Amino acid sequence: MTPSNDFSPLARFIDALTGDATPLRIGIQVAVAATALGLGSLAAASVRKRVPANPRWKFGEGGFDRVVLPLFMWLAVWLGKLALAPHQAVALLEIVLALTTAFAAIRIAVYVLGHVLPPGAFLRSVIRFIAWAAWIAVALHVVGLLDETLEALDRAGVTLGKQRISLLLVLQALGALGLTLTIAMWASRITESRVLAAQSVEMSMRMVVVKLLRVVAIFLAILVALPMVGIDITALSVFSGALGVGLGFGLQKIASNYVSGFIVLLDRSLKIGDTVTVDNRRGEVQAIEARFTVLKGGDGVKSIIPNEVLITQSVQHHTYSDPKVSIVIPVRVTYESDVDLACELLLTAAGGQGRIIDDPPPTARVKALADLGVEIELTVWVLDPAVGDGDLRSEILLRVIRTFRDQGVVLARRDLRPPATAETGESSA
Repeated sequence: MTPSNDFSPLARFIDALTGDATPLRIGIQVAVAATALGLGSLAAASVRKRVPANPRWKFGEGGFDRVVLPLFMWLAVWLGKLALAPHQAVALLEIVLALTTAFAAIRIAVYVLGHVLPPGAFLRSVIRFIAWAAWIAVALHVVGLLDETLEALDRAGVTLGKQRISLLLVLQALGALGLTLTIAMWASRITESRVLAAQSVEMSMRMVVVKLLRVVAIFLAILVALPMVGIDITALSVFSGALGVGLGFGLQKIASNYVSGFIVLLDRSLKIGDTVTVDNRRGEVQAIEARFTVLKGGDGVKSIIPNEVLITQSVQHHTYSDPKVSIVIPVRVTYESDVDLACELLLTAAGGQGRIIDDPPPTARVKALADLGVEIELTVWVLDPAVGDGDLRSEILLRVIRTFRDQGVVLARRDLRPPATAETGESSA
């Protein structure tokens, strides 16, 4: 490929240097570019001080300062080029304008994606890809190879039915889809923050609205992106058919989990902060996502529960209608011990515990007369079951051991001797 001098800013600038361009005209362009960049920097600094951050609208925060600078620099260079173009060649300003365009595009992408994607390796990879694409496009434009490169990409392709698919079309589709998805997700995040802040609506309904908004935003982004590059939307009928077959054969569980997630939110059977036990996993509901629910146990371990399990299996809901939960601590004493005193000591051991509430009050009752001793149960009530009961049980039992020893109440021991045989009356050991 050979650069086209008619459309190459670099070629026009070189021609001006070797032609009739005087040092004065080159100096004027340099002065205009430097002045424009300086004025753009001053204007950006002034705007940054006057624009307050608005977390609800995701504006003015999270790297906003880094966006304002290249935008005002681009605007100043463009105005300088516009003013100088009627009087002389402005090839140098065109190169500077192309560079500031890439600079502004990268900063805008970083700013918007920072509000859409979570921080991490994926976000850094996307930003790195956008930066490389922007600088390569500017370099091809400056040297005059951009049009030839686009034509070469357009020639490399195949025809599928009535639709011709080229590398250029694929890149345009990816770019349009990425742009529309980014805008849709940004608008969705803004709307989500406002919906979640609506205290007059229950949290479960807010979560339903948020998830529906996200799905609608992604769907609309795809519908807008495909026609932008000339792809017939009716071609999606083939994809929808394939998706239906996939759901029928291998994606039933995934689809079931998504549907179950909406059912859980709509019927309000679970809410954020509830304490439940699912598959012997007891914990507090931390999040209800589209496909799964997150439970945080008292030990800090988080369990990922598929939403289908919450619909098809039994769930112990400890705080469904009342946040108070009972904790039962069994104790066995010998028949020679004072049982009434043992019950009083159990109640004393439960006193002074900050987590134990007075209504209902702690109770100690005889549960059964077992072979090895008298079984007594201490029942206490707490308002924070998600914290767990391990520490509370330990503290109460330590007090029980100390007070029983001081008051002469003897804890029954489990008989660890092996049973005797019927023939000899001796142990089988």
